[in-house]
Parts: sequence; C-alpha cells; structure tokens
Amino acid sequence: MARQHLERAEVYVPRPLQAWRALMNWLAFFFQIFLQILRGTPSLAQVLSYLGFRHSFLSSASSSPSPPPAAEAVSFKPLPVVEIPLQDSFPPDHISSSGSEVSVVDDDLSLDKLTVVLDLDETLVCAYDSTSLPEIVRAQAIEAGLKWFELECVSSDKECDGKPKINYVTVYERPGLQEFLKGLGEFANLILFTAGLEDYARPLVDRIDTKKLISQRLYRPSTVSTEYREHVKDLSGLSKDLSRIVLVDNNPFSFLLQPLNGIPCVPFSAGQPHDDQLLEVLLPLLKHLSQQKDVRPVLYEKFHMPEWFQMHGIPASTINV
Repeated sequence: MARQHLERAEVYVPRPLQAWRALMNWLAFFFQIFLQILRGTPSLAQVLSYLGFRHSFLSSASSSPSPPPAAEAVSFKPLPVVEIPLQDSFPPDHISSSGSEVSVVDDDLSLDKLTVVLDLDETLVCAYDSTSLPEIVRAQAIEAGLKWFELECVSSDKECDGKPKINYVTVYERPGLQEFLKGLGEFANLILFTAGLEDYARPLVDRIDTKKLISQRLYRPSTVSTEYREHVKDLSGLSKDLSRIVLVDNNPFSFLLQPLNGIPCVPFSAGQPHDDQLLEVLLPLLKHLSQQKDVRPVLYEKFHMPEWFQMHGIPASTINV
C-alpha cells in the first residue's frame, strides 16, 4: 500500500512543476525589466504599466515637483517692469553683525530729499545729426507724436574762414519727460550729469528744463577715468552720504565706482516712440526709493551690480561699495 501511495504522489508531480515554471517565467520577466531599466529604455510609467497599474496612479506620481533649474549667472538687466522687492538685503559683506533688517520709513518728512542724478543722452533724450538723420526715422517719430526740436550747436572746430563751425542736431524727448521731471521734483533734488560736452549739453538742457527743476549740471570734465573705463561718474563728489543718492543712466559703466547706487535704464532712441520707461518704470521706483533710509539695499537686491562688474573682469577690490 505504501508503494501505491508513493506511485500516486509521483503521478501529481506535473502540478508543482507548472507552478515552478510560472515562477521562473515571472522571475525572467522581472529580470528583463531590470535590464531595460539599467539600459535606460523604459520610463517609470512604462515599467508600472507592465505591472498592471493604471493612469490614475501614474498621475499622482508625476505630480511631484521637479528639481529646480540650475542658478543662472548673475547679470544686470535693464528695467522692464516695476518690481519692488518684498525684503531688502545688502551684499553679504555689508550685513551688520547684529543681523538687523533695513528699515523703511513711512513718514518721508523725517528724511532728507532723495538726490537723483540723471544722465542725458539715451536716458532723457536722443539726439541725431540733422544732416544724417534718415527721413523714415524722422517721419515715424513725427507720426507717433514724439516731441522734438532742432538745436544749433557751436563746435570747437573752425570753418575755412576761421569762424566757429555750426552743427545742427535733432533732439527727441523721451515720452513723458516733462511729467517725469515735474513728478520727480516733488520728492527729489535733481542733478544732471552727462559725459557730453557743455557746448552741446547746456543749450539742450535749457530747452527741456524750462521750469528750472534741475538744480545742478555736470558735464564731461566732471567725469573721471579709471583703469577699466573712461567718463565714469563719481557720486562721492556730490555727497558724502551715499545712502540717499542714485544715478539713472543707460550705461551701467557710468556708476562703476558706486554700483550700489546705480539704476540702469533701457536706452531710448527715436525708433521707440511708445517707450514708457520714465512714467511707468522709473518714477514709481524712484518714489519707492525716496521712502528708504538707504537706497543701496533695494538697488542691490534688484540689480546685483557688483557681481555684474566682476563678471566683466572688474575685481571687487576696485569697486567702492
């Protein structure tokens, strides 16, 4: 009898054999998937779909946040829109040991007026030699309603008969210029600082500042030369306290010596008749700065100019911050 039972047990051997074969097939299947994963061929969604999971599960897995992109190189960007930072900060070397935050003064009556130093060409106006100005540019500017005037400039060059040479310049005002100067004069002292020559700039400023809102004018002889750039505008000669003075200029190298006091603006030309930088961008920013005890933290947070100069090969040790 024992032998008969043993023979019956041997008869049912194929059932466990089938189970083993099925198990080996699954193991082989998983091994193939593992090899494919190592080769990088299937996505996670494909592997899970092989195992029978549906899209509802995959959607919850794919909703996890992707890793943040690598940090971009620090660079100066002209003002496209008004972005007032919620929290101001100085460069690391200028944070006080106490870690105290920079305070914003609500009552601007307790502060001296902000000093705003304005560049001239491509910031407030754009000027062209009248004899070489393309007619299409002239026609487009007039059609768009740009304010313009022609200026007679006495050159240092001489005519054949020894008389001073006269140059004629067509000047276009940046849109909103008069409203900008008037609004700025309500809360700031205005200084004009241009790298242009006085014979050219003085009559031009006379035409755009009919209400005498600009209290001081500085021309090319007031600029300084450095190892890296000429015609740099040094603000230290205007004020010993740099916490309440800013320079608005389309050329960022103009404020190389005081990068934390500079506002780089978009250059203006007659081909931009609908430019809105003065009233929509610069005036609100300057109004905000007029309410700060120190403008430098806000401007550093917005432009990171010291890093921008370093990227252009100007070491930090030469920058007066």
